Amino acid sequence: MTLLELKEFLDEKADFYEQKEFIQNDPIIIPHEYENKLDIEISGFIISIISWGNRKSIIKSGYKIMNLLESSPYDFIMNHSSEDLKRIKGSIHRTFNSEDLIFFIKSLKNIYTKHNGLEGIISNIKNGDNLQERISNFKKKFFELKHSNRTKKHLPDPLKGSAAKRFNMFLRWMVRSNNKGVDFGLWKSISPSELSCPLDVHTGNTARKLGLLKRNQNDSLAVYELDKILREMDKKDPVKYDFALFGLGVNEKF
Repeated sequence: MTLLELKEFLDEKADFYEQKEFIQNDPIIIPHEYENKLDIEISGFIISIISWGNRKSIIKSGYKIMNLLESSPYDFIMNHSSEDLKRIKGSIHRTFNSEDLIFFIKSLKNIYTKHNGLEGIISNIKNGDNLQERISNFKKKFFELKHSNRTKKHLPDPLKGSAAKRFNMFLRWMVRSNNKGVDFGLWKSISPSELSCPLDVHTGNTARKLGLLKRNQNDSLAVYELDKILREMDKKDPVKYDFALFGLGVNEKF
């Protein structure tokens, strides 16, 4: 296919898969439980962090976390007591355990208290010329509190080679329009044109089969390579093609 033919094909697939019925089996269903902006972004951030492995398992673990946060994530983050944290015990999701969750709670409070929240950091050009640099600087700020070294693995650093799939997915949720009832369009300070594709096994394999990606590793260089061609197809909303690439890989076994 020519690039124009490929664009037409992927435009059609993106439109088909960006529909409400597909979110029932996707981790994004959990932030859709909330109406308050801060509850949506905090639940979305935490759920994105644990989004690896089987999607049913991710959703089950996500609801478990929301129950631990008393189904009011922002209020819990900002007003929890030491006794509240003592009730968080044991396994949470795969290698993300209660120690990790407790640190995330404490750090998120620090982020909202001292750094103007998640959006405040990611939208601030002082934290980097592009979103991947800001993700890297976000990690530095997130771990400015005392922490266990094991917990650091749960946040990516694109400047050290990470594709930052889950963080880029979270940014897609927050930034892209909610016209179709899938993403939320809450962060008006960031343009969808700045987003990078959440690159994982499914999107990577599909992109390679379509000739959009040559690099074999799913790393930051591959994200850059894929972003470049997706922006050629739609410079205003390149990450809409995440729906097409993921849908083709998971639903159509492309």
